[in-house]
Amino acid sequence: MPSISKLLSIPTGQPIGYLFMTATGSTIGGLGLLSLIIGIQFFAAIGSLTATSRCLYAFSRDGAVPASKFWSRINKQYGIPLYALLLSTVVQGLLVFIYFGSSAAFNAFTGVSTICLSASYGLPIVILVFRGRHLVNNAPFSLGKFGYVINIVTILWILLAMVIFSMPTSIPVTVSTMNYASVLFIFFAGISILWYIVWGRKHFDGPPVTCSD
Repeated sequence: MPSISKLLSIPTGQPIGYLFMTATGSTIGGLGLLSLIIGIQFFAAIGSLTATSRCLYAFSRDGAVPASKFWSRINKQYGIPLYALLLSTVVQGLLVFIYFGSSAAFNAFTGVSTICLSASYGLPIVILVFRGRHLVNNAPFSLGKFGYVINIVTILWILLAMVIFSMPTSIPVTVSTMNYASVLFIFFAGISILWYIVWGRKHFDGPPVTCSD
């Protein structure tokens, strides 16, 4: 195994390839292991892109975003929300270029995604705890008397995860090593709250409910 100082001095700042090559003692072996990670990232990117485009489509279908009718169109040939998929692809592609300008900014975007995802899981649970679990009395699966305990533990765990993902990765903290994920989280949360105050509370009624529902 190479020394920590050697790994930290890799010009690309990504020592995983060199680590694999050293561990296997072969360039081909290192590339083979690295290709596994690249393959996982490739399929994860497909899943992420699919989820992002479907979220945009769902919010557009419910009239929650600007130009909702355009982004919620379904392509008749492919049976998918093509415009939502294209927008998601372009945005995710542009985010890559942030790394060339500032690695700290890029890391902030990757970190804030986890924080936002955790917050999206936590908010419904917080509402459920404060408004009462009677709202889920008729659910197909019930946690019974353990429901409140599990909900509270979940909220505490999510808060801990959000704090951890907001912490800097090194000390002392400088402008280049600062973790700006928390700043981005506040920024995006502020935009969402402002959009709701300006437009959402007057025009957004939630997902359309059909007779079958």
